[in-house]
Amino acid sequence: MHHVKGQDPNDECNCTVFLKGTNKFNEKKILCTCCECVSEHLARSLCEAYTALLCHQSIILAVNSSFVEPLQQYESQLEIIRTSFKMAFGLPSFDRGTFQTSEDDVKDLEEMTLWMAEDRLHQQERIMVTISRVLRFAARKVREHTSIDVPCLGVLAAELSLLCSHANDAVTQQASLGMYYLLCIAKRQSDFQRDNPTKQHEYGRSSFLTSDSEFQPETLQQDKIKLAQCIGQSLSPSLLTDFMLHLLMKLSTPDRETASKAASVLKPTLKYHARKVTRVCQMVDSVYKQLKENSSDFMRDSLLEVVTLLVQTLPKGVVFQLMDYRVPMDSALTLMWQAVGAQPQVAPQVLKPILLVLKDKPWEAEAAVQGGRCFALDATNMMPLAASQALCVLLPTASYKRTVAQLFPEILMALLFQLLYVSQLRMQPQDKPIYAREALRILLKCSGLQEVDRALNQKYCWSHIYQAYHYHDGVNLMARTLCECNFPQFPETLHHLHKLLVQGPRSSEEHVIIVIFFIKILDKFFKDPLPELFLVLLKNWINDSNPEISKLSLQKITSMAPVVNKIENVCSLLTSILNAFTSKDDTVVVQALLTLRRLVDKLDKATYSSLCPGIASSYFRLMDHSHGNVRSLAVRHLAELLKDMSQHTSTLRHVLGGFAPLILCLEDRDARVVSACRYTLAICDSQLDWSVSNSLKEENYNFELVVLNTCNSLLLSHESCLTYLVCDALRFLGSSQVRLRRASIILLGYLAELGGHLLFRDDIEILIEATERMLQDEDSQVQGLAEITHNILKKIAHRPRSTAIKHAFQRLFKFSYPKEMKLLYNWQGGAQTAL
Repeated sequence: MHHVKGQDPNDECNCTVFLKGTNKFNEKKILCTCCECVSEHLARSLCEAYTALLCHQSIILAVNSSFVEPLQQYESQLEIIRTSFKMAFGLPSFDRGTFQTSEDDVKDLEEMTLWMAEDRLHQQERIMVTISRVLRFAARKVREHTSIDVPCLGVLAAELSLLCSHANDAVTQQASLGMYYLLCIAKRQSDFQRDNPTKQHEYGRSSFLTSDSEFQPETLQQDKIKLAQCIGQSLSPSLLTDFMLHLLMKLSTPDRETASKAASVLKPTLKYHARKVTRVCQMVDSVYKQLKENSSDFMRDSLLEVVTLLVQTLPKGVVFQLMDYRVPMDSALTLMWQAVGAQPQVAPQVLKPILLVLKDKPWEAEAAVQGGRCFALDATNMMPLAASQALCVLLPTASYKRTVAQLFPEILMALLFQLLYVSQLRMQPQDKPIYAREALRILLKCSGLQEVDRALNQKYCWSHIYQAYHYHDGVNLMARTLCECNFPQFPETLHHLHKLLVQGPRSSEEHVIIVIFFIKILDKFFKDPLPELFLVLLKNWINDSNPEISKLSLQKITSMAPVVNKIENVCSLLTSILNAFTSKDDTVVVQALLTLRRLVDKLDKATYSSLCPGIASSYFRLMDHSHGNVRSLAVRHLAELLKDMSQHTSTLRHVLGGFAPLILCLEDRDARVVSACRYTLAICDSQLDWSVSNSLKEENYNFELVVLNTCNSLLLSHESCLTYLVCDALRFLGSSQVRLRRASIILLGYLAELGGHLLFRDDIEILIEATERMLQDEDSQVQGLAEITHNILKKIAHRPRSTAIKHAFQRLFKFSYPKEMKLLYNWQGGAQTAL
């Protein structure tokens, strides 16, 4: 044994020996240069390390079976593994340890130790040897198991891929060898995940990828593309995503060489295997966060190229993630959208998700599901606004020009809908985010419609369209301006509008926009009569729940009056217009009256004659409408109908049963209605040879006398109308106008007195019961008039049968009542002051 001078051989050795691998993880230095002491110390160190590793393994297994939260399990296990590696790399080296006794040799070893501490290549080589050996052992060990779970392979593969092009050939060789064994493990794991494990008899040397030259260490070391392809083929989607994310983070490292290596592996991997990425949003978010930091040109270009590669394969995932950032977009997000816009081949796949998001309302309170994807729409939802702003970046892009032209109608309507939602926001006009307006202007400009944009700007459309009270006018102006400029996209636009109309229910506001554009295009580019395909839509819209749509449809149908006789199923169309008379919106009813009048003016007389009873009946029902304008218009149109049918006496007789409302409206509180009624009755005198007009000549005419003369004329010319007259009079007993209730009671009295012999006993009892209820009316005059009518009905109910037969014979031989018949009520009516 060799000892240091001055030491007793029996004393404890205290000489220092420096061995390769000694570092701060050793608790004490190895003492004594003698072989026996060194060997003993090495053995003791190995035993301690092995014991510690076994302990660590037990702890990891124990954590696996515990009830600790999974994230804590993972973190604690990761820390134990890290400690184990440090312990392993801190052990002395057996193959390179040098034992010297001279002082010169000790100095040499001290200098070598200092060099090793400064030059990390030596340590990297040793670590790579260890890792490759561990992977080789693991690759053989997996053959004995029926299932494999190695979650760290992706990150380890990323690190090894960088070392495969290391400056030190020894490190590169070990890294390539380690990568080879890692791919063997990954392939074995993938086989199990596909439920197709390699057969047991194929294990052994053949379980490694020796048959595939692409997987050989030499190939992995020399060819980055082959390396990326092998990794993409072998790693599962989850592990491959870990691999890419780890390399992505390396792009922002200050070490330009490391960043360049990471980019050289990441790019081909994305190019060939981007479809296997499972966390697209995380990758896009990583790019965004790195771009927001101060980055070099190289780093920025590399990150944007990653976005380009991702969007080529996974456009929807990239687009939805980019729209999830808040607006207005910053410079980093703008760069990413520009990178997305640089790929014309995926333009449709990029624009369609954007159009999908534009269907949502910004700041919507409820969650919505679109196309299988659930958007978290809460009080701060900004995705629709982000989509509008994204279009401002993408639409002018030259590479998107062709796709924008193909999707022009879809983009146009989507932006109009979004502008509608913005106009409805409860915000001050100057505070409303109007990205949709800007995108709409850009769409027109990049579609060759600069003239339309200028015209709308001169008409102040752009400055007001985003305000709710100007929105519909702005849409109407836009549609009209497009048509005036003969925009070339009208066939595609019409097709898209028709598709929207037949797809199913939409919100009422959106439906109005579609109808406005649709009708404007029809007006401009189609001659009447319209094809049945479009006419069916117009007919259905007549009775739409939205009054704006009803009026738009009726106005379009009005313009078709000159060709009404060429329309197929014109009777069905006119019936739909008559149904609009029941609308709760009085402006719709007025438009329906005007439209019907314009059409029947041009309608074939034979067809008109067959429809007259139904039309007249609809007019009579409107005489009890709540709005005076509707009542007066219905009465005047009835007069026009009577004049139209002056040569068709048989048709006129069919409408006599509905004259009760016309008589009663002489007592209407609206002067326009009374004037129209007097005009219509005067026409009846000339057309039907009545004797009513003399009672209407005086300014303060006698209403009761008019009722007497009209009822006499009606019953003489058409006895069968008595039942209809009575029914209509009963309906007016419930009128909100007290004057009409009074008039209906008087009319019932005269109808009973003049035509009582034509009524059955059951009819009389119904009339008695109705007048008894009017005895409790809130108006005292109504009560008084009801009492007179009630007495008349009582007398008729008790009239002897012979008298009834006498009256029947008088009717049979057309015996008229005396013209100076005594009035029953002494009621002046129209001469009184209106209440």
